[in-house]
Amino acid sequence: MNRVRKLLGTKYPIVQGGMAWVATADLAAAVSNAGGLGIIGAGHAPGDWVLGQIRRMRELTDKPFGVNVMLMSPAVQDVVAVVVAERVPVVTTGAGSPGPYMEALKSGGCKVIPVVASVVLARRLERMGADAIIAEGCEAGGHIGEVSTLALVPQVVDAVAVPVIAAGGIADGRGIAAVLMLGAEGVQLGTRFICTTECEAHINYKEAIVGAGERDAVVCGSSIGHPVRALKNQLTREIAALERQGASDEELQRLGAGRLRLAFEQGDVRNGSLMAGQSAGLIKDVRPTRDLMAALVEQTERCLGRPLWKD
Repeated sequence: MNRVRKLLGTKYPIVQGGMAWVATADLAAAVSNAGGLGIIGAGHAPGDWVLGQIRRMRELTDKPFGVNVMLMSPAVQDVVAVVVAERVPVVTTGAGSPGPYMEALKSGGCKVIPVVASVVLARRLERMGADAIIAEGCEAGGHIGEVSTLALVPQVVDAVAVPVIAAGGIADGRGIAAVLMLGAEGVQLGTRFICTTECEAHINYKEAIVGAGERDAVVCGSSIGHPVRALKNQLTREIAALERQGASDEELQRLGAGRLRLAFEQGDVRNGSLMAGQSAGLIKDVRPTRDLMAALVEQTERCLGRPLWKD
């Protein structure tokens, strides 16, 4: 049996990315009910918000699900405590090393799957007890590394013994089939799941992704060592101008504060942060999650010449 499906307890080895604000219980439950693994994105939210989302998730589905823990969040300790107390089946982590929390998460019965952008970090986290690794290429939306998915995934596969889940720039069955051929045993999609009816993101955000071309997902923040990929707009132009002027980390962080929520809740596509990956150019519609999952599986199976849910 495919090791990712066995580890997650899902029909398909397809994981929905734990995007801050965007990945709420409604979206995650729809993904889990469609055969994948839905992920609640904790982001910088407090523990009580995450608890509410977990409780809602369990009202909407009896399928496996997970929570993405943002390790740079000031609320990370409270979020970890909630996840452990609620015995969440799967935890994905981002923006750092889960080492300080690994023992607590494992004691709570969580499968721990960190997101990495390098081979070195993948090896280190495997030694710490990671159950699988999400190897995310720089095509992804949000915070990114430097290596592309095509180059990163096979190198991580060769470097670790645990299952590898590929992420970054994947939006259809062709991309899923490609990374499976590179040795990944599962796949994570983020941007594609924003453009679903169950995602609570503002329609303006979704339409911006649907209307994006192959060069519209740009990177800002590289000058301070925190590159973020989002659709270009007035905000990205302002950030780029500040970077050219040698702005400090504090200045750039001040400019970016609250901008993702501005896009997600209010639909301000000019001044909000429209985090999205380069796969945005492949996305041409907003559709129900169940229909999307069926299309992803059908196209993947045509490319592979075998069922995605059989081994």
